[in-house]
Amino acid sequence: MKNAARLFDCIDIQKQTPKDDLLNGKFNGVWKSYSTAEMHEKVYQLAAAFLEMGISAGDGTTEGRDKVGLISNSRPEWLIVDLAVQLIGAILVPLYPNTGIKEIEQILLEVEMKCLFIGQAELFEKVNLVSGKAPFLKSIFSFDEVQGCSNWKSLLKPVQETELKNIAAISSRVKEDDVTTIIFTSGTTGRPKGVMLTHKNILSNVQASGKVLEQIPLNYKRALSFLPLNHIFEKMVTYIYLFYGFSIFYAESMDTIGANMKEVKPDLFTAVPRLLEKVFEKILFEGQKLSGVKRSIFLWSIKIAEQFENSGTSIWYKIKLAIADKLVYSKWRNAIGGEVKAIIVGSSACPVRLERIFTAAKMVVLEGYGLTETSPVIAVNHYQNKGRKFGTVGQLLENVQVKIAADSEILCKGPSIMPGYYKNPELTAEVFTDGWFHTGDIGTLDQHSFLKITDRKKEIFKTSGGKYVAPVPIENRMKESPFIEQMMVIGAERKFTSALIVPSYPSIKLWCDQNKISFLSNREIINDSKVIALYQSIINSFNMEFNHVEQVKKFTLLSEEWTIDGGELTPTGKMKRRVILEKYKTEIEEMYAGTIDNTKPVHYETSATIHSKS
Repeated sequence: MKNAARLFDCIDIQKQTPKDDLLNGKFNGVWKSYSTAEMHEKVYQLAAAFLEMGISAGDGTTEGRDKVGLISNSRPEWLIVDLAVQLIGAILVPLYPNTGIKEIEQILLEVEMKCLFIGQAELFEKVNLVSGKAPFLKSIFSFDEVQGCSNWKSLLKPVQETELKNIAAISSRVKEDDVTTIIFTSGTTGRPKGVMLTHKNILSNVQASGKVLEQIPLNYKRALSFLPLNHIFEKMVTYIYLFYGFSIFYAESMDTIGANMKEVKPDLFTAVPRLLEKVFEKILFEGQKLSGVKRSIFLWSIKIAEQFENSGTSIWYKIKLAIADKLVYSKWRNAIGGEVKAIIVGSSACPVRLERIFTAAKMVVLEGYGLTETSPVIAVNHYQNKGRKFGTVGQLLENVQVKIAADSEILCKGPSIMPGYYKNPELTAEVFTDGWFHTGDIGTLDQHSFLKITDRKKEIFKTSGGKYVAPVPIENRMKESPFIEQMMVIGAERKFTSALIVPSYPSIKLWCDQNKISFLSNREIINDSKVIALYQSIINSFNMEFNHVEQVKKFTLLSEEWTIDGGELTPTGKMKRRVILEKYKTEIEEMYAGTIDNTKPVHYETSATIHSKS
């Protein structure tokens, strides 16, 4: 990678060690592979087609370069479009497949998109509702066969020598500081912002993050990909794969990840914490079926994993860990292919309990941190013990500078920081001070360059008594309980702190089975007095760790989890706090309708008031 200056320089590097299965997707139950040669051929064919359509680098400025849109689930064709757009100096504008119609319209108009690629029929129907309002949009192409839509294969024709020379001449003029993509942030609040990222931004992150991935002992250099490629986290890691000789396999869907892992046998994969929670829920569900000695061993192995430390463990603990591995953890690994060495986690905070459990099971969790604006990695935990620290997001990348401001906000500098927001110089100016980018996150940095995120600056609220509460540390700590799936702490301009809680229903089912409680439905179980008492004790035990104003005085149990489709989560799994507040405003008002003595601390034995809502 020493001579690479643009993302598409991976093409020349790949030619040195060609692969038969560079990109792989599963369609109609059958895996289809693109070899290195096939992928490159289609990239150049598509680049030639773009030029024939009049799509180009224009006058060379960011606003003058033509924009190509892409709305699709992750698949090999996604990358082929990305590389073809890069070769001709145009700019890719990718969108999440579940982007709302109004946002699609806004983005089409804002970037003056000329051409758009979509994955399947459902997306074509969605785009059709607004395409007529976008005067610059001339063409729409689909990857699947979609009635009424031109298929992308119609663009793929043999490339003449003169065309290859023309593409080479154009690509040679593409500079490292040229914007290669505009990624619109999913946004937990407000209007999405178009983050401009250059080749240098992303490539510098690829190079620094790639050195971390090189620590992982890999057998096959196979990666399973299922997170959206339009998210900068997955896109950046994908270019690590392309530069470092991996084969990439795209899962059919989120529902088939387990089956696809067994087929592909990946060495590693990227994930959001929610996926790890789901995987562990399934492990608990399977453990629930066991009985007798097997069940006891299963529960014992979880307790052993929860005690895992990256270093300094005793010989006796290591013996117990080895026994648990042979009897239990090895089966977990075999269930997802048997070869997984590491899981790279980002997007939101990962519960430390899950990090310990998976790492103890020899599937090392490498949690990192960053933003779209930082391309994205600022810090990441390493595979080697000395480079990992539970409760942190890892050590700073070698080419990223961080300082903690007077108000504890994390500021950063480096080659991976965006040049700004598209057509929004005012907002760009707001997030930079003397060249330092304001992340909006609150954190600490220790002497060994381990970064810890303690809250989101904009999410800190003030109670009616004038006291400040940081909700994220409370939520993250309490979500370490196996019985709490999701949680949102509330209290802005209120007399006390409360919370909405989505229970972990697999854990509750297991607990009910152990305690001979009938589990008929989510709605009924959260009204059971024994279940309510369980959550009472959990909240009270955690409350002891927080000061009076931070303690959760009341909470409501909910029967349905928050999801992306339900609108409570962003496409990257972050809570949309405003949406949740509005959706559950009745439940919230009920919690605050009564009175509570807010002058005395809540002790472990003190009972809080509990609500349950279906």
